[in-house]
This record gives sequence, structure tokens and C-alpha cells, in this order.
Amino acid sequence: MPSAFLDQLRAVVGEAHVIVDEAAMQPALTELRGLHRGHALAVIRPGSTAEVSRVMQLADTAGIPVVAQGGNTGLVGGGVPFGGIVLSLARLKAIRAVDPVNATMIVEAGVVLQAVQEAAQVAGMLFPLSLASEGSCTIGGNIATNAGGTAVLRYGNTRDLILGLEVVLPNGEIWNGLSGLRKDNAGYDLKHLFIGSEGTLGIVTAAVVKLFPAPQSRATAFLAAPDPDAVVKLFHRLRGRAGERLTTFEILPRFGLDVVLRHAPNVRDPFAAAYPFYALVELTSPEVEAGLEPLLLETLEAGMEAGEVLDATLAASAAQAADFWRLREQLSECQRHEGGSIKHDVSVPISRVADFLTETSAACEAAMPGIRVCAFGHIGDGNIHFNLSQPLGMDKTAFLGTWHRFNRLVHDAVAARGGSIAAEHGVGLIKRDELPQYKDPVALALMATLKRALDPKNLLNPGKVIALGNDLPAFTPGRPAA
Repeated sequence: MPSAFLDQLRAVVGEAHVIVDEAAMQPALTELRGLHRGHALAVIRPGSTAEVSRVMQLADTAGIPVVAQGGNTGLVGGGVPFGGIVLSLARLKAIRAVDPVNATMIVEAGVVLQAVQEAAQVAGMLFPLSLASEGSCTIGGNIATNAGGTAVLRYGNTRDLILGLEVVLPNGEIWNGLSGLRKDNAGYDLKHLFIGSEGTLGIVTAAVVKLFPAPQSRATAFLAAPDPDAVVKLFHRLRGRAGERLTTFEILPRFGLDVVLRHAPNVRDPFAAAYPFYALVELTSPEVEAGLEPLLLETLEAGMEAGEVLDATLAASAAQAADFWRLREQLSECQRHEGGSIKHDVSVPISRVADFLTETSAACEAAMPGIRVCAFGHIGDGNIHFNLSQPLGMDKTAFLGTWHRFNRLVHDAVAARGGSIAAEHGVGLIKRDELPQYKDPVALALMATLKRALDPKNLLNPGKVIALGNDLPAFTPGRPAA
């Protein structure tokens, strides 16, 4: 059956776009961090929504699982196949329309996020979704995972940036929901079923995204603080003064800054002295003369008087602002040079960020002397990447073998504060079996009902997000899943 099935696919997408060579498929079979390694019959590269639809019809008839992929930059194993075919959306890369008056753009799922940003700039507008992988991740993947990034504080998650979708359903039917309307109460808002569903309910092939006025002025600062409590207090102070002009407020610890300074090229410490914690702050405005720098400086001075700020430097140029951003954006990449890392992408209410960081860091350090806590992220929306680097000299495999132990410690601390164990990276395979421990059982039952209703054969990304039986083995830390 696989041979006949692949011949049918070749007739739809062309011989060149049915990839069966093992070496050529490898990039689609592994996850960025190397924690998962899968297998597939082939990688299929359709060139249109109609071709995606036909591929899904054939897969539905043959009962072949399908895993959709964009840039394959995910971090939770959500895009790794374990059988069936990989459906790559890389060829769906058209920007179909730009409407500056309606402040919308219609883009296909395979468009790289940076290309969406650049198309908005050409139109004199802004598409605000921004994250470290924006040069390789695709808008379809961003939608499938409800990506967050550094501007959620002002503009919201990907969910908040989408007005309409075009989706191919598991049986091949095409739902054309490409509406640019901001008010439409004609029935259920179906797009939200697919945003954040990690490709388990349907395959997004195009989207209507929101555009915003492009910033005409910007003020960026890098500051030092004594502890997380001081950082949260400064955030509250600055938000009260700047309102929606506060676009970014990021936190990183000294260990995180040291990691970047050790491993990243062309970076330097903004200060002569070392401090316990740092924050990257940015204000933006569509006004040319918005008075952002005086406002930021005045607020930081008030923070210094209150003991919230120990030192601060404002970017004197766009180049210096880019230098500040490089310190934050390269942290995830540089941390891998420190050995094994047990990563947690979590969120808590902003009012609980400080005690979560302080108490959970102390608990992890007590549980394993020498462990190095690297907790950083988007303090302005409560999303913390609570990463744990192995103690110096410890065996990496042995350290990763403690994954479940530290997951329970960190995730219990998150749950106790009314938080979420999956903030912006998704559930995928890594967190699938932990979800029932922390998710409301009624919510889980509703998720299973939706999955069975839309994908009754369990063909779309089976075993991810929610388990409907023994469709995939549990994630085993310390060795790649296969």
C-alpha cells in the first residue's frame, strides 16, 4: 500500500516533491534540540491549497497519518513524525494581498515570519509578532502553536493577530474563513479551534493577519536590578506611566547574561559591574515626537530612588538598541553550550512572577547542588522560560535523566500560583502526558471530543497534545524518542 499511495501523491504534487530518500528527509524527522527523532514514509511538498486538499483526501482514504510542518523550529516535539507522511508547507509562500486601509494582509502558511514583517514594512505598516526564530519559522507554524514572542505585552499572542484562516480538514475539505472583518458574530468563531491546535485538528494553509501603524519613535533601555521583586515593581511603575507605549519588558539573570557573553560573538556587557538581574525595556509610538526617552528616563530615575533599579543605560542609537536585543535573543541558543538543559516554558500571573522565580530557583538549587538556574523571558505577560543548566562536570545524560523530577517540582510551583505549564511553545509530545495532571478534566474531555469530531480517524499529528489511546509512546528524557 505505501508504494501505491506514494505513486498517487506523485501524481498530485509531482515527482520532485515526494521525498523518500532517508538523508534528504532527515531535517524533517528531527527536532531542533535533538530530543526527538522520528520516521516517515516520505516528505510531501504540495504547492497549493488544492494540492494539500488532495493529499489529505488520499491520506484519509488510505488511513495514513499526516504531520504538517512549517519551519520545524518547534521545541516540544510537536512537528516530529512517528510514521505516516510529513506534509511540508514550505512551497505555500505567497503573500496574496495587502490592504493598508483595512490594516490586513493575507499570507500563505509557508511564508517565513520575517518575510511577513518585511511585507508589512513595505506597506508602511507593522506586523508585530517577533521571536528569535523569525528568520526561519513560518506563519503557519506560529498559528499552529499560538506563538508569543517579545511584543505580546502590547499586541497579544498570535491568536490576537489573526482575523481569518483557510484550513484543510482531515478529510480534505477546505474551510475558507479568510475574512478580514473585525466584527462577525454569525455563529461560532471557528478560527480559534485551529490556532494553537498544533496541527491536530486541521492544516492551516493561509491566514488574514492584522497590521498596525509602524512605530516612528522608539526608546530602548537595558537596566540592572537587585532581584525579581524589584523588576516586577519597576514593570508596574513603567506600565502605569507609559500605558500601551510599553511594548517590551524582558528579564534575564546574571547567569544568562554570562552565558551570552561567553558564547555569542560581537556582544559586550552594558555595565562595568555585575548585577543579579537585568531587564530589557522598550517603548514605541507611531508619533514622531512622542517624548519616549524623557518618559523612560524619568521613570527609571524614580525606580532608582525606590531601589528597583541599580543601574541603567539608554540606547543612544538603533545600533546600540540592537546590541541590547542581541543579549536577550541569543540566550536560548547560547545556553546549549553549557551542557544539558531541562527547559520549562511556563506562565504565571504577573503578580506571582517574583515569588515564583525566587522560591522555585531556591527549591531547584536545594534539590541538586550546583544546578544553574537560567530563568528569563517575557515578564510583561508572565511567561518565563525556566531553564535549568546541568552542574559543571555532571554527565549530560545523567542530568537529563532527572527531567521528570524537575518537571514536577517546577510545574507544581506553577500550578500552585494559578499558572500554565505550556505558555508559548505548546504541548507537543514533551508535555502531553503531564497535561492531565494540571489541566481541568472537563477541559481535557472537551479537547478529546473536538479531536474525535474533526479527526475521527486520528490521522492529523496523532499522539500530540492529547493522547487518544496508545498512539505514541511517552517522551523519555535523556535519549531521543524513536
